[in-house]
Amino acid sequence: MGILTMIFIFMVAWAVYHFFPVISKNVFEPISLKAKLKHIKTIGTFGLVIGILGQLVGFYGIFEGVEQAGDVPPALLMGGLKVSMVTTFYGIIIYLTSLFLWFVSDFIVTKKSV
Repeated sequence: MGILTMIFIFMVAWAVYHFFPVISKNVFEPISLKAKLKHIKTIGTFGLVIGILGQLVGFYGIFEGVEQAGDVPPALLMGGLKVSMVTTFYGIIIYLTSLFLWFVSDFIVTKKSV
């Protein structure tokens, strides 16, 4: 979760840093700015992939525990599955946030460059 939080913070910082010239009304080149803002989606996709990887690592831990314990109650197994899905949900939230940030920033840059 710490890695995903760092990815989220980096994504927001990237978006703010490269979107700042538009907000401050400085002269900016829309084509190069759009290319830099496109990386917001890439960082969000990386967060999604890391979230899914975290879930797979959690699955591995669950399956290893079931293998060692033998007979495991279904409630305990479902609890482990629920915990392993937290990283995937967080990765999806990061990805959706990146899409939203990219869409809004791209829309504003397009409007201001016309």
